[in-house]
Amino acid sequence: MDWSNNRNLTMLVDFYELTMGNGYLKEGIGNKRAVFDMFFRKVPDKAGFAICAGLEQLVGYLQNLHFSEEDIAFLRGKKIFSEAFLDYLRDFKFSCNVWAMKEGTPIFPNEPVVVVEGPVIQAQLVETMVLLSINFQSLVTTKANRICRAAQGRPVMEFGSRRAQSYDAAVLGARAAYIGGCVGTACAISDREYQIPALGTIAHSWVQMFPSEYDAFRAYAEAYPSACTLLVDTYNVLKSGIPNAIRVFDEVLGPMGYRPQGVRIDSGDIAYLSKKARKMLDDAGYPDCKIVASNSLDEYLIRDLLLQGAKVDSFGVGENLITSKSDPVFGGVYKLVAVEGENGQLEPRIKLSETAEKITTPNKKMVYRLYKKDDHESVADYIAMFDEDVPPEGPITLFDPVNTWKSKTFEDVEIKPLLVQVFKDGECIYDLPDIEEIKAYCRDQVDHLWEEVKRFENPHRYYVDLSEKLWHSKRELLKAYQG
Repeated sequence: MDWSNNRNLTMLVDFYELTMGNGYLKEGIGNKRAVFDMFFRKVPDKAGFAICAGLEQLVGYLQNLHFSEEDIAFLRGKKIFSEAFLDYLRDFKFSCNVWAMKEGTPIFPNEPVVVVEGPVIQAQLVETMVLLSINFQSLVTTKANRICRAAQGRPVMEFGSRRAQSYDAAVLGARAAYIGGCVGTACAISDREYQIPALGTIAHSWVQMFPSEYDAFRAYAEAYPSACTLLVDTYNVLKSGIPNAIRVFDEVLGPMGYRPQGVRIDSGDIAYLSKKARKMLDDAGYPDCKIVASNSLDEYLIRDLLLQGAKVDSFGVGENLITSKSDPVFGGVYKLVAVEGENGQLEPRIKLSETAEKITTPNKKMVYRLYKKDDHESVADYIAMFDEDVPPEGPITLFDPVNTWKSKTFEDVEIKPLLVQVFKDGECIYDLPDIEEIKAYCRDQVDHLWEEVKRFENPHRYYVDLSEKLWHSKRELLKAYQG
């Protein structure tokens, strides 16, 4: 059962979505068809790409949209909503069309990630939850993927539950981290809800509860001989932690026929301590005993530890992952891009701004990704009008929408649409993949990006271009509003 579906979240809206809905109904335009795009303007951490996540929770929310009598009574008590609008909400049934990027898809600024088309009251009403669902999990998935890539194939465990911004963030953050590449989580309920492996060993309090460190280690080894990982930094890693761990391995696990799984270092100079600990374990006959590192790690610290030759086999990462501490906002926005005209056809809408990057791209759109046929490397994204005829194998000419004299023609490519239809007339028509499928898809799609796009500093800019037809439509609207 999905974590969000246990509750009716219909009223988790910005209040203006309700006041606008009341106004739309009063003006007689509540059922006018409108199209909204959810997109983002910059990648967190100045990275080369982000990763989409959160669609499963958005689907659950949209399937469960309904206003209870308690909701209606609350809104009536505000004394600003008409009875006609309250009756509309009482009989509310979601009937929009929705398209979205698959979870695990690498995404780039200014391209639609979610598209909602339907009666403007409905399409406006879901704005908050579209953004909330996609923004948070995309933020954590993106950060997790960076951290996992920094670990260079070593397992990364998500340890952030206690530092997350709420219990929802702990549960769904674990889900997002797993999609991004983590092997498991410390959050037990995420295992129950989403089948993400729950992992953990002991805390310093366990060690402190016993008369000695050796007694603590011995008790744990006797309780969990097949999964014995000991926390060795409560007192002194090299003088007592590792020696006591080795003693327990010799005196308890060996006679029981088990090998130790590992030791964990949670403080101090991890590069230095891990190298010394590795030699001590090897010399004692435990080269297979893994060393786990934790303690406020992020992608840069992990990268530096490995550059310094740290003997770390896996990492536990907490607050820097679950909060994306270095850049904790995924700035997705939700903007109107088209409205039904008098002839029943969609007419483009644009939002202007003194800031160039805040000018929206009008029209209902489709996003395509170009892959090279020889190695399936993704080379660019192409945003076109929704009904444009885009050849699935090229040739196709892309040009920079800012520096328009820059263009390139691709011939030997495979062109795939990225937005899949999720809802048709309010009914979900998309088969949600399980968490393992999403994770595998994410890994595969990231593998197809240029290595230069995946750099942590100054990544290569991945090209996202507009079709000529879409570019001309945007330019004509700009001209019209500029007088």
